Amino acid sequence: MRWVFLALAAWGAVHPMWHFTRYLAEGNSWGQMIGAWYANASVTGLTWDLTIAAISFTIWVLWESLTTGHRKGLAAIPATFLIGLSCGLPLYLFLRFSRSARV
Repeated sequence: MRWVFLALAAWGAVHPMWHFTRYLAEGNSWGQMIGAWYANASVTGLTWDLTIAAISFTIWVLWESLTTGHRKGLAAIPATFLIGLSCGLPLYLFLRFSRSARV
């Protein structure tokens, strides 16, 4: 199962970044991209949905890291905020399954 999560983390890194870089390659700026995240109520709702999920996930990772001592999972936090939750969450699950497989 852990390899499924690693594959999903890779997909979650590549697929969204392909769209972001394509948007920027069309001559749009970072400011325009962030503005597009709030272009209408539907997109704004999705932006907030992902933001709240990413914050909740980060709190969970921090709490679990502090209580279990599993520090490798902390790598999922920058992956979440620099790439996206679609990469950070499956990456964390891959690392978590990797840890439990050795126990």
